[in-house]
This record gives sequence, C-alpha cells and structure tokens, in this order.
Amino acid sequence: MITHSWGAKTFCRRFAMPHGSLKIARSCSQALNRLVDMNLSPDWIGLLNDAGWEAVHWSAVRKATALDSEIMAFAAKSDYVVLTHDLDFSAILAATHGEKPSVVQVRAEDVSPKVIGPQLTAALRYAAPDLEAGALVTVDPSRTRVRLLPLKSKDGV
Repeated sequence: MITHSWGAKTFCRRFAMPHGSLKIARSCSQALNRLVDMNLSPDWIGLLNDAGWEAVHWSAVRKATALDSEIMAFAAKSDYVVLTHDLDFSAILAATHGEKPSVVQVRAEDVSPKVIGPQLTAALRYAAPDLEAGALVTVDPSRTRVRLLPLKSKDGV
C-alpha cells in the first residue's frame, strides 16, 4: 500500500504561490470528469469548473435516491472521479478491491466550497496522476492523504 500524507501547513506551503494564489498545474488527468455526490452541494460544480475540471452533480445524472453502488458503477464506466462526504465509497472500494473509480472524500464539519475548496483543488492538482491511475484521496482541514487503488489491508490482503 502506498500512502502519502501532509499536514495542512506543509500542503498549503508546498502548493501555494507567493501571493496566496494556488498553482495552476494542468495535467493529462484534467480529462477525468468529477462527479459530485448528493451529500455535497451543487455549488461544488462552479468551483470545479472554474478550476478547469468538467464536473456534474449526481442529481443531474440519475435519481437522487440511487444506491452508492450504482453511483460507483456509473463513475467507473464513465471515467468519473467521485467527490463525496460519504465514507461508504471507501468501504465499497475496500470490500471489492476496486481499481476504479477514484474517490475524493471531503472530511470536514463544513464541507462548503468556500471553506475547504482551495485545499481540495490543490489536492486534486497534486494527486492528478494518482487519480488517473486509481486512488482514494481524503481531504480534511489538517491534512490530505492519498492511497492508491486497489486498497489493501495492513497485512497486505
């Protein structure tokens, strides 16, 4: 299992430019679209689009009552990265040893784009190659963590 983890200060220092604006690093993974789960506001679409990613809210794709497994299957088939606040997506990846889709978990009390959006967009840019290959990225106010897929337990199984 390959894991990267950064504290919030280290992460923001590493990916911030002198005047506080984030680096704009375009990469080939810009082609991967972002699928915003129902538990996050559609306001995320504007932030992601402004950052250069195509994004769609699940409510614009299928029924809001869809099971998480249906969302995962759709995202894997359609090459989406799932953006969520729900831990069930990482549980599905762990249980199935799935290699797709990549999942980005927002773990914060306030999951509004205005509060954690800058850290999340910096994490998406940094983890772009990992998201392209298949990864679980967890972003919280104090750190960002990247785990490559398929997820393995600590004993390697």
